[in-house]
Amino acid sequence: MSNPNRPAQGALKRRALFAGAGTAGALAAVAALLPSTPDTDAQAEAVPKAPPERGGGYALTDHVKQYYQTTRI
Repeated sequence: MSNPNRPAQGALKRRALFAGAGTAGALAAVAALLPSTPDTDAQAEAVPKAPPERGGGYALTDHVKQYYQTTRI
């Protein structure tokens, strides 16, 4: 006769599977929240542009032109 206090062998495998999946999910969430190391070369090369003399600050860049092309019907 089987022992009622001892879980079946299949139940243990299923529990181990779900425990492993939960652990992997938790590790992925923690890794996503950790700050990444900034690229120091990219920061050193970036030179800020001088502010416009007459105010404003809007610049028609390639990125903006691409956006305007996507909005045309």
